[in-house]
Amino acid sequence: MARMTFSRNGRPLYTGVWDLSDAEHFGRACAAAWEKIKSDQMAKETSIGAVMEHLHDDVIDQLNGIQINLEPQ
Repeated sequence: MARMTFSRNGRPLYTGVWDLSDAEHFGRACAAAWEKIKSDQMAKETSIGAVMEHLHDDVIDQLNGIQINLEPQ
């Protein structure tokens, strides 16, 4: 088990504890983090135009510049 923290510019965007025993589990953890980061970002938008802009971003756009820190649990 490991605590994964995804941050951008020193600001945590997502933290979770996951089983990272293989590539499949690591992929699930990253997918969950991306979904949470994306939904939090959408919830902060105040206009339809801004929401529509984010709907067209792909995972690379959303995660560009994000740092992942792993801490054994």
